[in-house]
Amino acid sequence: MSDTPFHSGYVAIVGRPNVGKSTLVNALVGRKVSIVTPKPQTTRHRILGLVNRPHAQLVLVDTPGLHESTRRVMNQYMNRVAISSSQDADVIVFVVEAMNFTDEDLWVWERVRGLKQPLFLVINKIDRVTPRAVLLPFLEEMTQRITASAVVPVSATKAENLERLVELIATRLPVSPPLFPPEVVTDRDEPFHAAEVVREKLTHKLREELPYGINVQIERFADEEGRIMIDAVIWVERQGQKAIVIGQGGERLKEIGRLARIELNDLWQRSVHLGLWVKVKENWADSESALRQFGYQTL
Repeated sequence: MSDTPFHSGYVAIVGRPNVGKSTLVNALVGRKVSIVTPKPQTTRHRILGLVNRPHAQLVLVDTPGLHESTRRVMNQYMNRVAISSSQDADVIVFVVEAMNFTDEDLWVWERVRGLKQPLFLVINKIDRVTPRAVLLPFLEEMTQRITASAVVPVSATKAENLERLVELIATRLPVSPPLFPPEVVTDRDEPFHAAEVVREKLTHKLREELPYGINVQIERFADEEGRIMIDAVIWVERQGQKAIVIGQGGERLKEIGRLARIELNDLWQRSVHLGLWVKVKENWADSESALRQFGYQTL
């Protein structure tokens, strides 16, 4: 029997929108637990992803991107989720983009710098830096600006230096038995993932036309003789947005459903029937009660 102590704990992944937090979580877990799109503020919920190693279990907490704009109730909600997750974690991972430390990054740093937990600064997207030699002065600058247990350059998309990051984080987690059984990958269930996959396809297909106030709600999720039957409602805030989502002759909505089915079929290795409807709830992203109705755990 090994004398090496087992370490386990919560690791909050924080940073401004679009620095690659969800991509990093997925890469570390080894499976897609958070959707990823080029659009800022794609992640809206606190999502757990489990990383298991022989002597450690990292419970990664993917959080919404921290951002200064809190004009809407949804923005306020996402910031509260990210800050609360940071305060409750055992370790904080502050993610920034290589060669691109912005005022918004600095604003995030001001939100977390006073916390007592060990903090690691992760410089993501190093695969985009050419020539690689120019990265070194940036790393030195970040070392001077950010007080961290370590500065770790990584590429989440290329899986570069990720195991080193896992090893460093594990050493700062509490000595504890695993918090979750080893077969658990995430705390989110299949209906949640189905809704997120639909929202991801909406984001990719609509691009600049995507209404900010768009949400997907699962109304039925049932296993009928080995086939998963899903009915989902896409909620928008205004009547004009409904036509954008549906598209001419319903073609856009059909394509979104097709892409979502393909991914869910592949994920679950089972046949999926997915029905999509578009409905309007005026200004739902500015309503605390609507957020609760749609499953956002307001704090």
